[in-house]
Amino acid sequence: MFLSRSSTPLRSLLSRFSSSSFASQSTLTQESVLYTLKKLDKSPLKAHSFFDSLKTEHSDFSPCSSAYNLMLRILCRRESLPHFWDLLKSMESTGQSMDEGTYQTLLANFKKEKLTDECTTLNLYHSKLKKDASTDDSVKSVANAVLSCDDFGKELKSTKFMLSEDMVVLVLRELRKSPLKALAFFNWVKDTGSEYKHGSVSYNAMARVLGRDDSLEKFWDLVREMKQNGFDVDIDTYVKVLRQFLKRGLMKDAVELYELMMDGPYKPTVQDCAVLLRQISLSPVPDLDLVYRVVTKHESYGNPVTKPIYDGMHRSLTSNGQFKEAEEVVKKMKIDGYQPDNITYSQLVYGLCKANRLDDARKVLDEMVKSGCTPDLKTWTVLIQGHCTCGEIDKALECLADMTERNLLPDGDLLDILVKAMCQATKQGAAHDLFVEMVEKTGVKPWQASYKYLIKELLRTEMIKEAHGLAKSMKKHNFPPFWEPFGVHIAKFGMVEDARELLKELSRKKIPGPNLYLELFKCFFEEGRCAEAQDLLYKCPHHIRKHGDIVKLFGTSKAESVA
Repeated sequence: MFLSRSSTPLRSLLSRFSSSSFASQSTLTQESVLYTLKKLDKSPLKAHSFFDSLKTEHSDFSPCSSAYNLMLRILCRRESLPHFWDLLKSMESTGQSMDEGTYQTLLANFKKEKLTDECTTLNLYHSKLKKDASTDDSVKSVANAVLSCDDFGKELKSTKFMLSEDMVVLVLRELRKSPLKALAFFNWVKDTGSEYKHGSVSYNAMARVLGRDDSLEKFWDLVREMKQNGFDVDIDTYVKVLRQFLKRGLMKDAVELYELMMDGPYKPTVQDCAVLLRQISLSPVPDLDLVYRVVTKHESYGNPVTKPIYDGMHRSLTSNGQFKEAEEVVKKMKIDGYQPDNITYSQLVYGLCKANRLDDARKVLDEMVKSGCTPDLKTWTVLIQGHCTCGEIDKALECLADMTERNLLPDGDLLDILVKAMCQATKQGAAHDLFVEMVEKTGVKPWQASYKYLIKELLRTEMIKEAHGLAKSMKKHNFPPFWEPFGVHIAKFGMVEDARELLKELSRKKIPGPNLYLELFKCFFEEGRCAEAQDLLYKCPHHIRKHGDIVKLFGTSKAESVA
């Protein structure tokens, strides 16, 4: 869909590639190569064929570092590993290197695929690369000069380094944590009067550095400057900067960047539109104007409205309490051939609960059944959480009973929601009873975080026996012993025998390890109960009394006096 509206050279490039042939007269740019690779990222062998053709049919064109690193990320799959290693070896001869972000991504992918040998080889290559990189010293010296003084230009003029786009990109990468310093270097290079001129690659590298919340104004200034000089934001830069905007909640800037790319030759995918709408909808109060802008821009290029895009619009509307408008979206969705599913209904339930219309939210589940859509665990979870948020704990438990009667068991997520809501309503005892019933009788697999939260709450309300029971339950479910709050509690209120019993209970071994003793001793000292700490030390096994850290804690002379 997007390809038909791209620039003529790019359209020619992609259409010719589909028949495994490229016209020598096709105009290649770094941006078009990155865009093509992004389009082929699910087909590593096709992507490799395209990338390889650049050497044979476009020998005068040299892909930039971003293209090489993107190609590595595409090829790091089982079916294309030989091509991956060949490319990695060939990068040295072209003067390109694997960047740190790509290395981390590759390593994570290999670990996920359980490719142990590949992980080892990649780590060795990365270590060698860091030692052997010929540009490392010069790059770091330039970066250090920029960081260390405001008038770095004088110092740089006295040093001998070759200005090139690759060099500039490497320096910018070193300065990425100081975006304004990086921009100062970028502008200094531009104004030096040398033969070197910034190109698409260095501009995009600068854009990636500036795409953060503390340099947004400079980012947009640079984007305008790029346009004036005939350069575009490439698709790789777009993806990385957009990810940062969404991570930091910069929705307005994310939408503006999306609009910019949609109006250019390198358009985002339909999936990008859906992801952006979803992120907007997850805001506490979704900005409907931003939703409208995204959908309008998406449709203005003749793109279809998919089910995830409808979901994004629907969630934002229901979250804002605009239920009539949300209903209209569902009607249009049906006309386009998409039937409401658990996602659609869950979003409606969420919006109704947020509007404190709990009875209407409960009725939605009955409507689902009538329409042939069985509520799943997620839908029930949204309903129960809505009741908990509104403080309606008893109704939430009624919904839980209704759910289990329909042969749906809660999971760790739902149990955690209920436990926290009940504790916040000062129902720690009931929360404990529900937790034990769900875990021990129903077979729900709890979260480790739920155990920890509930144990702290039980100790806070002096329900020590129940807290001890949960600690034993943790051991049975293979969670690490969680003794810290017990140690604090005993150090404040307990006796030495309580401490000894605790150490036995919470240790995975028959004899508690020295670290448990050490932390408990520290708790006693922090509470000013030095005598109790000494008494406990006296009753400890010999190897504990002689342990180096414990000897150091008590002081050598004191420790020896009780040993």
